[in-house]
Amino acid sequence: MLQDRLGISERRACRYVGQHRSTQRREPLVAEDDAALRAELRKFSRTRPRWGYRQAHQHLLGEGWSINRKRVQRLWREEGLRVPQKRRKRLRRGESTVPGDRLRAERPDHVWAFDFQFDVTDDGRAVKLLYVVDEFTREALAMEAERRIDGDRVVQVLDRIVAERGTHPEFVRCDNGPEMTSNALRDWCRFSRTGTAFIEPGSPWENPFVESFNSRVRDELLSVEVFTCLAEAKVMIEDFREDYNRCRPHRAHGMMTPAAFKTGWETAHQSASASVELRRRYASNSAAATRRLRSTPAEALPCRYLPTTSSHNVWTHERGPVSHLGAGPARGPVATTRGSA
Repeated sequence: MLQDRLGISERRACRYVGQHRSTQRREPLVAEDDAALRAELRKFSRTRPRWGYRQAHQHLLGEGWSINRKRVQRLWREEGLRVPQKRRKRLRRGESTVPGDRLRAERPDHVWAFDFQFDVTDDGRAVKLLYVVDEFTREALAMEAERRIDGDRVVQVLDRIVAERGTHPEFVRCDNGPEMTSNALRDWCRFSRTGTAFIEPGSPWENPFVESFNSRVRDELLSVEVFTCLAEAKVMIEDFREDYNRCRPHRAHGMMTPAAFKTGWETAHQSASASVELRRRYASNSAAATRRLRSTPAEALPCRYLPTTSSHNVWTHERGPVSHLGAGPARGPVATTRGSA
């Protein structure tokens, strides 16, 4: 190989690899069944892609071949038939309508985030929890506890929230779990014209609000209470949701509860909208009055026509001539003589 690729002599090539020159004198012997054996190994590899050379050797023995296992291993490697490392199955990822890292909630019902959490009842059976959070108000819109929650159940919970609030969210943020990427949730978003923002796989920090809510639930409820049955878990979880929305202050809202923050924001927003509407109406009425005034002829205006005259003439006609000495208007003619002057 060194002689062919580098163009060096046999002596120098043997010196480089530390091999005696006599080894190059004997030509390798190729078995007569070598080509057939290689073809059989390639055929076996296509049939059983996850089996190795040991299974291939056993298969050849069953087919009537008289062959050593080491030879099968050598030919298996020379043909490049080694079984590759097992790779993880590729999970199906959701298609986002907007980049999740650039989406920020700006008003109530702008972005809903939801995620799952697990716990167990006293009998050791698992409980699956579904949380839906409004990212702007930090409200816990739903906390569903069931033994099993699939994509259809997620859609039912979202429909219930929409019926209670009377509006659909503009976007939903979630991970790439099988419930989130299901056809049921995809159809619900398409029919309700709701955008989706899927986070990157293995990046829970891209869904921070619901992850923070998960930690609060774990610390304040799941790590403290023992659920004897599923019914008790549902009642206690719903009580926690009501207490969280109405009584628990949130530092992001200036130590206001999520419900109080939402009420205050809606009141301020309505007042601002009313003020903007009044200013708009006033500007519209003023513009209309100006247009009417400009389109009306001067003879039709309700005012008295005054002849053109200077203000000085009108003033002196009403009050008389003004004395140049500053003593007020004159009472009669002033006669002056040279002698008196």
